[in-house]
Amino acid sequence: MRPKVMVLFRKIVLCGFVYLFFVSCGLACGPGRGYGKRRHPSKLTPLTYKQFIPNVAEKTLGASGKFEGKITRNSERFKELTPNYNPDIIFKDEENTNADRLMTQRCKEKLNSLAISVMNQWPGVLLRVTEGWDEDGHHLDESLHYEGRAVDITTSDRDKSKYGMLSRLAVEAGFDWVHYESKAHVHCSVKAENSVAAKSGGCFPGSSLVTLKDGTTKYIKDLKLGDKVQAADEQGNVVYSDFLMFIDQDTQTQRLFYVIETSEPKRKLRLTAAHLIFTSSSTDNSEMLIMYASEVKSGHKVFVFDEAVGKLKVATVERIYTEEYHSSFAPVTAHGTILVDQVLASCYAVIESHKWAHWAFAPFRLTYRFTSLFLSAGGSNITYQADGVHWYSKMLFHVGIWLLDNDSFHPLGILNWS
Repeated sequence: MRPKVMVLFRKIVLCGFVYLFFVSCGLACGPGRGYGKRRHPSKLTPLTYKQFIPNVAEKTLGASGKFEGKITRNSERFKELTPNYNPDIIFKDEENTNADRLMTQRCKEKLNSLAISVMNQWPGVLLRVTEGWDEDGHHLDESLHYEGRAVDITTSDRDKSKYGMLSRLAVEAGFDWVHYESKAHVHCSVKAENSVAAKSGGCFPGSSLVTLKDGTTKYIKDLKLGDKVQAADEQGNVVYSDFLMFIDQDTQTQRLFYVIETSEPKRKLRLTAAHLIFTSSSTDNSEMLIMYASEVKSGHKVFVFDEAVGKLKVATVERIYTEEYHSSFAPVTAHGTILVDQVLASCYAVIESHKWAHWAFAPFRLTYRFTSLFLSAGGSNITYQADGVHWYSKMLFHVGIWLLDNDSFHPLGILNWS
């Protein structure tokens, strides 16, 4: 029995180590008491009749984006559509052509995710698609149904009292625009596959500025190993932390960034939807919360660098809007935090759990410390990667997907990293 007990013990220790080591991209040990606490998710509330989320027009950049042209069976873009044969979804298919099963890959992913939510919400009930891709001209001009980017849905029992909650579940599943459009169905749509907004993982524009230990500033895109950049430690003190690598970098793509602008002092931080940022529930840094950039609202409080005293202070978010920028970079420091354009942000994105991420990156930090002994004191122009997601980050992400459920990840982050 003794050898068997030892084997079991080793397995338990190994599983624990794997969990701590591999849970993907969250946040590091950050500043202030209670750092890293995640706001508890609120109870799901059904959409009201005629409500749509987000509260903008469907074919705007903030929702599913512009109409890109009708797809027919003879067009070159027909290959963009993929059939959905998920047995947990009922397709009405009144045309008997399987047209309702054809959709873009993004639409398929969101629909399959929603199908699981429906079964969990109402055991024995399935998701039902009444309209998918339209090749017969049954919708208004420039309808996203013509591109396979929209679906009209109900539940299999056609219980209209469920459609408000069905709409909410569609929002949670990651559809880019959801409209409780009719008493008979819910309309959902997604961004185009090549949409800049659909390619938002977690990054800053390359033109964002960081401050180095010598007081000079540098564009994020120009960071190199050995640079010490302004960050914050666990107690909320401003420190200068080693730049280790880019989790992700892209020098070519035009992307959509959220711009978070504070009132006093005036600061402006640009970051993608799935990136994590620190917020405060008070006027000091006694407690710090974390949230995705896409969740930050006007009136929230964030942390900025006060040059007069050389410390962090709380600033109120005055407004939030979106802008497109060329190139994106996701730097990682030894502390897991970074001050970008003098606003405190996480180095991590995509997943809402942060302190585990810092554990997951511990082996990388140890490796850096070891190899840095052989680097010159002036730093190095060599970075760990070319364009794309760093291999270590990608490995952690895929193991995190295996260990965690989809609710732990930002939907746009999953699309970008998978």
